Amino acid sequence: MRFTDRVDAGRRLAGRLEHLRAEDPVVLGLPRGGVPVAYQVARELGAPLDVILVRKLGVPYHRELGFGAIGEGGVRVVSEDIMRLSRVDEDDLAEVERGEQAEMSRQAERFRGGRPRVPLEGRTAVLVDDGIATGASASAACRVARAHGAARVVLAVPVAPPDAAAALRHECDEFVCLSTPAAFSAVGEWYHDFSQTADEEVVELLRRNAGETAGGGTDKDCGCPARSGPVKLPVDDGRLTLDGDLDVPAGAPGLVVFAHGSGSSRLSPRNRAVATALNAAGLGTLLFDLLTPAEEGDRANVFAVEPLARRLGEVTDWLHRHTGVPVCYFGASTGAAAALWAAADAARAGGAGIAAVVSRGGRPDLAGPRLAEVTAPTLLVVGGRDETVLDLNRRAAEQLTCENRLAVVPGATHLFEEPGTLEAVADLACAWFTGHLTPDTEQ
Repeated sequence: MRFTDRVDAGRRLAGRLEHLRAEDPVVLGLPRGGVPVAYQVARELGAPLDVILVRKLGVPYHRELGFGAIGEGGVRVVSEDIMRLSRVDEDDLAEVERGEQAEMSRQAERFRGGRPRVPLEGRTAVLVDDGIATGASASAACRVARAHGAARVVLAVPVAPPDAAAALRHECDEFVCLSTPAAFSAVGEWYHDFSQTADEEVVELLRRNAGETAGGGTDKDCGCPARSGPVKLPVDDGRLTLDGDLDVPAGAPGLVVFAHGSGSSRLSPRNRAVATALNAAGLGTLLFDLLTPAEEGDRANVFAVEPLARRLGEVTDWLHRHTGVPVCYFGASTGAAAALWAAADAARAGGAGIAAVVSRGGRPDLAGPRLAEVTAPTLLVVGGRDETVLDLNRRAAEQLTCENRLAVVPGATHLFEEPGTLEAVADLACAWFTGHLTPDTEQ
């Protein structure tokens, strides 16, 4: 098995690691070449990415020949056999180690820019490299991860020689390797493009991942940090990921998830306009597609409220784990039915419920079996000229037992295209969400 480049290797490796998504892992790349591979794994798992710093200890007169490795936290792995055969004594070891320790400190500052390590305590650490030669660095990395409190250590690489692979299985809880060729001389021979990875690329990939994930699960410790960017959201028990756009202002008291209606997507200009207004009010937002493009081709999926609500609930669980702030729903058209259904399911399940719901031109009637179970305060916003939907909302409001209000925007039709009508929706939504998001809001 040969790989086009590290990106190709990372994508293939990620396919073998899907089962780890449910463990809420931290992905750790070995610099520098392991980080481009690890970035692809982290992206597919929706996981935070960090570097795990280890440095090879090379024989003084032949630095490519490693006799051991060191890692953060004072971890050292040494091959006594190679030291003896290479005539490396304790003075040589100390000198080489001093130099590599200084380089490791430089890397920590360069790659992380003063940020702390992503905490590993009690979590699954997925260690990724672009390949293994002797296994010394990977072995040290496994020990570093354990020393930092990882509950489980998974080592994943595209390629490794059989003997090193066999030895490393004893260093970790799970070892994943795509290829273990018997005729192995160097990692690079198994790549068409094995060009050197620059420090700048490592820094950029770590920065990019920070914009795609919730920062390694540290949000609960430091409030809700500012962050934005595309995210991959696991649904259907991790068998599928959906694209989303997350925008969380620093200190946001809550986060509003948009559930789009039929024929719409996360790129809907109307929902994006409302999201912008919510962000300006200090609220976080997530716009994502409940259906894949292929699924949208079957109109029956658009009106399948229960499975849409199930996906919305899975995304909500992901947000609770990664942000630690209350979640609200903003639903449009059939998406409003999915939002109300998911809010009812959250109330049934107990635990972290939904703080508030706003429906814009929604079809709450499609959530009929669940309306009486909704406990989240609900605002139904309908255009005054959208007579059929207005009547459906009036009937739905009579079935709601939670705090609720029906707000009619004068002169507005179903899509709120008339001047000033969408701004009225945004103002109503901002007031409703902020009025129900207080420091004492239960999660």
